[in-house]
Amino acid sequence: MPILNQKFFDRDVLKVAPELIGKIIIREFDDGRIARFRITQTEAYRGEDDKACHANKGRTPRTEIMYHQPGIIYVYLIYGMYWMLNFVTEKPDIPQAVLIRAVEGYNGPGKLTKALQIDKTFNDQSIADNHRIQLFDDLYQPKIITAPRIGVDYAGEVWAQKPWRFIDKNLS
Repeated sequence: MPILNQKFFDRDVLKVAPELIGKIIIREFDDGRIARFRITQTEAYRGEDDKACHANKGRTPRTEIMYHQPGIIYVYLIYGMYWMLNFVTEKPDIPQAVLIRAVEGYNGPGKLTKALQIDKTFNDQSIADNHRIQLFDDLYQPKIITAPRIGVDYAGEVWAQKPWRFIDKNLS
């Protein structure tokens, strides 16, 4: 299976997010166990103009990672209890990221990070040379549908209604 490298992420988030659907996350846990998870749902966040994107307010200590090189893992905590797993896309200084919203068996970004044991120690690491988490393409062909992103009503109707959530119709 081909591994997804930095070049895969070095594109606009609206190209990367749907192409991550169906890809395999391989997670090596601290106890040596290895598990595979197929990505079934993603969301795209497209820079400073996107009112739903963390980078909408510009560079801050929280968003700095989104301005780094493509293929960097961006993990943040919401509601004080759920870690969110994202991958930075595009060139440095163009803050875009893909949220992994669901994998087979775990529908919801908090549930999947709990199952994958993702926490802040993954933040700002490269996916390309990471031994704890890797992404592979096993050539599975998903049936992709789009929908509005979830939980971004604060961004206003225009941004909340963008069809930037990508879903594998076959697995959701």
